[in-house]
Amino acid sequence: MTTPPETLAPLAKALAHPARLRVLAALGARGECLCGEIVEVVGLAQSTVSQHLKVLREAGLVTGTVDGPRTCYCLSPAGIAHAKDAFTSLFDDLHGHACC
Repeated sequence: MTTPPETLAPLAKALAHPARLRVLAALGARGECLCGEIVEVVGLAQSTVSQHLKVLREAGLVTGTVDGPRTCYCLSPAGIAHAKDAFTSLFDDLHGHACC
């Protein structure tokens, strides 16, 4: 495996929840930073959305900048590219041998 499991696991965790995928999709579709709108788009409580954003930030997929009393979030182009490369590497290493 080219990409170590220690690198893939946090990325897989970050992508393993539908709400986090909705957050990523909203940020990608918008192409700009979102502040309070993320709560509206995802349809969850602010505290829940904050927890999901924390996981996405820790995985390097999202960045946040403070704008007054709010934090605005954007996709991290470098983080997204890294995740894409890491998972491509994983799946390229799997050859899908038939066993049954």
